[in-house]
Amino acid sequence: MAEINADLIKTLREKTGAGVMDCKKALAEAAGNLDKAVVWLREKGIAQSAKRAGKLASEGIIGAYIHTGGKLGVLVEINCETDFVANTLEFQSLVKEIAMQVAAANPRCVSRGQLPAQVLEREREIYAAQAAGKPPAVVEKIVEGRLEKFYREVCLIEQGYMRDPSRTVGDLIGEHVAKLGEKIEVRRFVRFQLGEDLDGAGSQKG
Repeated sequence: MAEINADLIKTLREKTGAGVMDCKKALAEAAGNLDKAVVWLREKGIAQSAKRAGKLASEGIIGAYIHTGGKLGVLVEINCETDFVANTLEFQSLVKEIAMQVAAANPRCVSRGQLPAQVLEREREIYAAQAAGKPPAVVEKIVEGRLEKFYREVCLIEQGYMRDPSRTVGDLIGEHVAKLGEKIEVRRFVRFQLGEDLDGAGSQKG
């Protein structure tokens, strides 16, 4: 078994961003093997990912995606807890994927809580009118079902991930929370399409 010295702990901290005590425990569990210790910390992150929700995500990066031809572009701000994670290839790849998702799927907002009440009321009225003549309980069930579909279409984190529609963008983010051991959230995005909103309407979301 390799000696678990300060240099080994420092190396593991630099690779993972984990705390000193977690690094010591990981190295002990991995019998001093650095690669196995990294895996152990990531597995530990999977078990603890739900605990990250209350953490402050104040670091991160702003990513950009310009579609071929230069007629469509996206800026997205994605936050995490530390600059260390923000600089990892995994995090930067996630930011790029989400920027491409926004370009491809054109969501209205990040999450359903950001949808204005008047928008939801209008959708409810439309769905209720479409189901007119049915018993009230049936109408309500139809309206709620169509609202859920609406959320999946317009809310970024509820959309099917473009590369694997069986997973949502929220699932993709959750997987990275588990891998990186930090809270990750999409703060905002803006999508530009050439010639769009020439009447002056904005396109900023989130």
